[in-house]
Parts: sequence; structure tokens; C-alpha cells
Amino acid sequence: MALVDDTRIDEPAFRVSEATAGDFFSLLKPRVMSLVVFTAFVGLAAAPVAINPFLAVVAILAIAVGAGASGALNMWYDADIDAVMSRTATRPVPSGRVAPGEALVFGLVLSALSVMTLGVLVNWLSAALLAFTIFFYAVVYTIWLKRSTPQNIVIGGAAGAFPPVIGWAAVTGSVSLESVILFLIIFLWTPPHFWALALFKSGDYERAGIPMMPNVAGEASTRRQIFAYALVLAPVGVLPWYLGYVGAVYGVAAALLGAGFVWYSWKVLRMRDGDRAMKPAKALFGYSLLYLFAIFAVYLADSVAERALGLVGA
Repeated sequence: MALVDDTRIDEPAFRVSEATAGDFFSLLKPRVMSLVVFTAFVGLAAAPVAINPFLAVVAILAIAVGAGASGALNMWYDADIDAVMSRTATRPVPSGRVAPGEALVFGLVLSALSVMTLGVLVNWLSAALLAFTIFFYAVVYTIWLKRSTPQNIVIGGAAGAFPPVIGWAAVTGSVSLESVILFLIIFLWTPPHFWALALFKSGDYERAGIPMMPNVAGEASTRRQIFAYALVLAPVGVLPWYLGYVGAVYGVAAALLGAGFVWYSWKVLRMRDGDRAMKPAKALFGYSLLYLFAIFAVYLADSVAERALGLVGA
């Protein structure tokens, strides 16, 4: 396995930054942030009590900024391995557009700002969950797990699963079983999503010395684990309907989406070792993005509809 130099990129003690606003915005990982914001909003909107619209906007903005801060800290620490991976080489730090120190300070300031804003203006439980999420992603996943174990994305995936719980806590000041199930859907979705990517980007991870599952356990083992996670994810996705949190529309949609996930994972399982085209893995990766967005979108629509019907019936 290829090894990379773990030292941070050297920079002068004093320099005038040439980074643009767009470069700093890129540090926030806006595509990842958009998914975080959406799932957090679903948790917030699905909560059984109302929240002041201003506080709802504050909560979502704080969660978005906190997610972006995590991305900036990740890019600061991972600049050395990002530089040797085709997928990440053009990121602001490895490309030299943003200095490592700038990314670090930017991430730390945004972390503190997002947590304090959420705590002071909304409630401290949601702020504590946001702080833990930032710490988990930046320290537990990025600094510790990512370079040390092929289970990095399994354990580290918890960070990406917290946003709906934070959104729920922002409204209710508590954590419920319903919000935990939303957490579980994302948590179980994360390994097959990223392992599908790792299957057709294994060369990148090998050059960077990252022990992703295909590089450590092999393609066949990774494909089996993807399928196993799909078999667990599909019924968990239906749980909110089974427990009565949402209606039959969600239940049918979740069942169909879960069946699709299992089908695409089955096609990955049936791949042959050394298949360079990797079409089934690429198809699963694309479908997994659709799955997560669709299941949360239907959850949101069904929750709002059920609440509206309840008000009409009252």
C-alpha cells in the first residue's frame, strides 16, 4: 500500500492571502452541506411541536455553518492525501489557493460561531449535539479513523447521521426514538454509499494510503458487505411507517426505494473481481444519492400532510 507524507503543507509565517470568497466557500464542502441541511430540516419540520420561524432559520443556518466548519477542518488536515487523489486534488488547500493555516482558523471560527449561535438563540441540547458532530467528524473520523482502519466510514458515518437529530432537538429540546430512526437510516446508508465509490476509486485511496475496505479486504468482501448493509437498510427505512410516525404513502415509497437499493447492491454483489468498468458500483453510488434524498423528501411531505390532516380533523 502506498504511503504519503503526513506533514502539513509548509507556508510562510506571514503572507497576504490570495484566496477568494469562492475558495473559502469551497472549503465548506457545499454539496455535502446541502444534504446535511436538508436532512436537518426534515428533522426540524417533522418534530411534533411548532418552532418560531426565525428560530427555525437560525437553527438551519447554524447547522449549515457547523457542517461547513467540519468540511474546512477536514480539508486542512487531509491536504496531503487530497493532493494525490484525482477526486480531491483541486480542492482549495492542496491546489494552493488557500493556505492550511487559513483553512484551520476558518474552520475553528465557524465551529465556535455555529455552536454558540445555536446554543444562545435556540437551545443548548441542539448546540451540544452540533459540537459533538463537528468534533466527531474532524477529530474522531478525519484525524483518527480515516487513516487507521477500514471501518473508518462505518464509525465515522455517525457524524453525517446526526443532522436530523439536531434539527429535532432544536424544536423539541429532546431526542426521541423517531429522530434516532432517522439517524439510523443515514448511518446504515453511509457504508454502502461510500464503499460503492471506493470500488471504482480504489486506485486513489491506494495512492493516498487510506485503508478503505476494497484496498484492505478486497473487492469480493466489500461487495458482500455492501449487500448486507442494503438488506438491513431496506427494512429500517420502513420503520417510521411501521411505528406509526408517518402514513402509508411514506411506507410504500420507503419499501420501493429500499427494494431498489437491494437490487442495485445485488448487481454489485454479482460483479466479477477486476471488473474495470465498475458500472454496477457507479450505478449504486448514483442511486444511493437518490435514495437518501427521496426517502427524506417523502418523509417530510408525509409528516407535513399528516399534521395538516390532523389539524383539519380537529
